[in-house]
Amino acid sequence: MTNWLPDLSMGKGPIYVRLADQIEASIATGTLAAGAKLPPQRNLAFDLGITIGTVSRAYALVHERGLVTGEVGRGTFVRDGRTAAPNGEHDPVAAALVGTRSVSPQPGKIRFDSTAAPDVGQGECLQSHMGAILREYPVEIASYTRSFPDHWFEAGARWLAKGDWAPHPQDIVPTLGAHAGIMAVISAVTSPGDRVVFEHLTYSQVSRGAGLAGRRTTLVDSDEQGMRPEDFERVCAQQHPKVAFVMSSAQNPTLATMPLDRRHALVDIARRHNVWLIEDDLYGAMSTEPAPRLAALAPDRVFMVGGLSKSVAAGIRGGWVACPPHFAQRVRIAHKMMTGGIPFILAEVCARLVLSGDAARIREACAEEIAAREELARRHLAGFDFRSNPAIPFLWLALPDPWLSVTFKNAALVEGVLIDDEDEFKAGRSEKVHHRARIGFSAPERREEVANGMMILRRLLENGGAGYDSVA
Repeated sequence: MTNWLPDLSMGKGPIYVRLADQIEASIATGTLAAGAKLPPQRNLAFDLGITIGTVSRAYALVHERGLVTGEVGRGTFVRDGRTAAPNGEHDPVAAALVGTRSVSPQPGKIRFDSTAAPDVGQGECLQSHMGAILREYPVEIASYTRSFPDHWFEAGARWLAKGDWAPHPQDIVPTLGAHAGIMAVISAVTSPGDRVVFEHLTYSQVSRGAGLAGRRTTLVDSDEQGMRPEDFERVCAQQHPKVAFVMSSAQNPTLATMPLDRRHALVDIARRHNVWLIEDDLYGAMSTEPAPRLAALAPDRVFMVGGLSKSVAAGIRGGWVACPPHFAQRVRIAHKMMTGGIPFILAEVCARLVLSGDAARIREACAEEIAAREELARRHLAGFDFRSNPAIPFLWLALPDPWLSVTFKNAALVEGVLIDDEDEFKAGRSEKVHHRARIGFSAPERREEVANGMMILRRLLENGGAGYDSVA
């Protein structure tokens, strides 16, 4: 047992939060070593002159943070840093591997596990632009990218603009896709050990990447309208995160879209608690939802990220970040340190696609194809519970009893269809179970393949008994 006694005059917020922060700080400095037993709650309450309930709330909070483990009848102990915490944050490599797909090819399978832009013949357009770049910039192609032409920033500002909101070119950072842009922002505004907020279900590759970079994941509740402001407020007050990752429209994988009042509430909470917001707008930009982006409501607080992967071409790795004023250089340096730098030919072809109007034309063609495929999906899955949007290349399917998400995924694989179960989108270890799967339909080459895949899934959904036999 330790004689450790915290100083509650330090810190801010409610007493139980200050006590939890003192415990965390003492663990970080080694004052409370791995395996150390925290004082009994009654003793600590007496020594500090506070209630047992306050101590109990503080102990529960540090347990939620993954810092301690409690054993009934024995007490509360500092978790060994070599032992994975409940959300895997002390083993970032293992956490990053959870739910990731095998890299081995799957010949002959119907790919419903991707949402990249569908093939609408954009290869010919890309070939034309790349050929021109190779002829016009032979020196730049042969060397590293050392300077960024102004039109790269202009292209990003044009592509990210929507409605009455448009970022200034000087606040734009060209990136190797949206994911690289998001990781650059996290690296620029946080330090190892800082907390990053994610919804329980989200684009989990970011949370896994953040874990590999030494950041800690904090989960916040959401509903059919997206992140819940009251739970975000709770997390901000108790765990003091530095940044939150948000998809305000066409959230992946739930397709939730925040109403205007919730967007205002989220921005207000972020301001009051000094939390940066990263708004991933890859799918939101494809949606016809008229609500303003978070970046339009709080340009001083929001890093808005977009790109070409879902609506033009994923293979060219085109993306941009619109930063709050005076942050672009910081994010640009972080992006270079994280990725090694953006290749000239990719940045140039992305800029030419946007400024020539070709990207907008390809996006329109992709939108028509996605709408046609979404209609196919709705027709073949009629009668089952799912969320879809004619502008978005996936649907969020509720699985009837007795299907579990993973058993349905395995059964689909046996039948030749690749889908994503809900665990693929869990940002951390969550006890929430949804019994859903995400079905992407943009990867197949032809609509006939989409229809065949949907018919296979319908047969599985109708044959619920197979759910008990699909894991072998």
